[in-house]
Amino acid sequence: MATVLKSNKREFKEDPGKIDKFRIYTDVSRVKKGLEPQNLNFDLRQLNPGQYCPAYHFHRYAEELFMIISGSATLRTPEGLETVDSGDLIFFEKGATGAHQLYNHTTEPCVYLDIRTFIGFDVCEYPDTNKVFIDPASTNEIFNKDSKVNYFDGEENIQEKWKLIENKNK
Repeated sequence: MATVLKSNKREFKEDPGKIDKFRIYTDVSRVKKGLEPQNLNFDLRQLNPGQYCPAYHFHRYAEELFMIISGSATLRTPEGLETVDSGDLIFFEKGATGAHQLYNHTTEPCVYLDIRTFIGFDVCEYPDTNKVFIDPASTNEIFNKDSKVNYFDGEENIQEKWKLIENKNK
């Protein structure tokens, strides 16, 4: 079934939980229509003057495509900064080479379409702050990469754990 999201029905709302300088607005017409894509996720976003889109990041398991609908912004990638304008398409491959962030350096809003692949989960990394965001649609957990542990950390006393279970079952 085709779902049409009419331009005259757009309603941009501020994304909850954002802090100053990271305030971004998303069109909620998709949600209001109950449209829940399975593998191809998308949002129409509005980035107001002086604001950044979510923190500089890359996706381990998702590709992303932006189309600048109106306005202009500065794009940050591993290669540096570049101005993007209305009509520009920007593809971000998965992995560190696809890291990105937008900043609206102008006095007008920048509206862009954000399209992402989605396989049921994603892992985002934030190179500036060394964080990892695990996004399995329901838990949204964020960790600092400095707290990385070895696979077998905490497993040294496995026999004791088994003994506790055996004794509990007697």
